[in-house]
Amino acid sequence: MARLTARRALYAVPVLLVVTFGVFAVAAASPFDPVKAYAGTAALGADQETLDRLRENLGVDRPFTARWWDWLTSALGGDLGQSAVMRQPVAEVIGERLLWSTLLCAVAFAAAVLLGTVLGVLAARRPGSLVDRAVTSAAYMLEAAPVFWIALLAVWLFALQLDVLPAGGLTDTGSERVTFGGLIEHLVLPAGVLAVSQLPWFTLYVRQGVGDALAEDPVRGARARGLSERTVLLGHALRSGLLPVLTLIGSRVPELITGALLVETVFSWPGIASATVEAATAVDFPLLAALTTLATAAVLAGNLLADLLYGLIDPRVKLEEM
Repeated sequence: MARLTARRALYAVPVLLVVTFGVFAVAAASPFDPVKAYAGTAALGADQETLDRLRENLGVDRPFTARWWDWLTSALGGDLGQSAVMRQPVAEVIGERLLWSTLLCAVAFAAAVLLGTVLGVLAARRPGSLVDRAVTSAAYMLEAAPVFWIALLAVWLFALQLDVLPAGGLTDTGSERVTFGGLIEHLVLPAGVLAVSQLPWFTLYVRQGVGDALAEDPVRGARARGLSERTVLLGHALRSGLLPVLTLIGSRVPELITGALLVETVFSWPGIASATVEAATAVDFPLLAALTTLATAAVLAGNLLADLLYGLIDPRVKLEEM
């Protein structure tokens, strides 16, 4: 396990270097002007000389390769730079928002895995039954639904029509204090929407995996020995059927991050994703590079976690060979 982790960490270094370089290259080619984004409405009445001087002060008049190298060397020393759009150090921006994004993604991902497992097992028990057709049909419908559409529908139904949950934010209007009860109340809608957007894949994978496992010889043998259907399902078929889901965990991390970006934007959730949108539109090089690096690291960590879980649960897989 330690060898696999070290090898993946070593492989991650060139990936992160390429990603950060690509961020600076794409941002440099962006039609958005970081100087005008920084100055705001004041840039409308400013002359060219003032804009050029501000451009020089922000350092955006230099080639993007030089800016990337300066940012990289400073980041390796622990200095992620200054965010122009947030007007504060990048490390502080990430520190203030990382907790809320992690909480949102963790709750949504756990809910999607647990509910997807339950629904997948129920559908796999009797293939072709009414429950199976209902679960798979709903999963395919949700799979095709854009996450922002689900989010807007949830706001319309639960916040505007039923008025049972807040429409967004972290606290109630006019309040700056975060309480546990208020946090849970404001978390339900965004976490629920994000979980629903991930639910179809886990449901369908579990249904397929458990369905295949129920047709295997070891499971048939367990039934022939007179074991109860519950023991056969939970003790034999479920463990074998969940193996494909472990690989899905790593592959769903990029989609989870993309979904979180949209969900945080719709629900005004003060997380990393909303800061990414602001950094992209303002061409905030240091903040954009740091957030992209963080997202890439999360994807690589998700893939590593999936491989480790697969190797630990499936005795046929040897971690040292991966």
